Amino acid sequence: MSITSRFPSEAIKEIAQLCRKGRLREGNLRCPRFVIQEHYASHLHWDFRLEMNGVLKSWAIPKTPPRIKNIKRLAIQVEDHSLNYADFEGEIPKGQYGAGKVKIWDKGTYNLIKKDKEKIEFELFGKKLKGKYILINAKLQGNKKNWLFMKI
Repeated sequence: MSITSRFPSEAIKEIAQLCRKGRLREGNLRCPRFVIQEHYASHLHWDFRLEMNGVLKSWAIPKTPPRIKNIKRLAIQVEDHSLNYADFEGEIPKGQYGAGKVKIWDKGTYNLIKKDKEKIEFELFGKKLKGKYILINAKLQGNKKNWLFMKI
């Protein structure tokens, strides 16, 4: 459930402003986090993660995440990660899944606008990525793990 769906429409702008500034932290109410980790594994890629339902929903993006509108990036859905992975930077040892160097490329909070099986629309409040974005399950080459990620 989006944070804005829990409040009357007149409060949505104020809540979004608090999320942008990272200041919404009352009790169980807070803006969910996102993180993008630059991952030097067998190939350089970016791991995009959204905090949802107690886990980090995750996608691997082979090219730099888009900062301007209408640039589409392939985003391959991978397994969920635990929430504590949102702060991970370091070296994953050889022989382990995802072996290689990981560093945080961007992070912040986000507001979920709309979510269904085919589309996730959200607003990011990061240092590098700001604004409305969308993930669309494009099922490229018949694979349901193939999504498109773009700024809208």
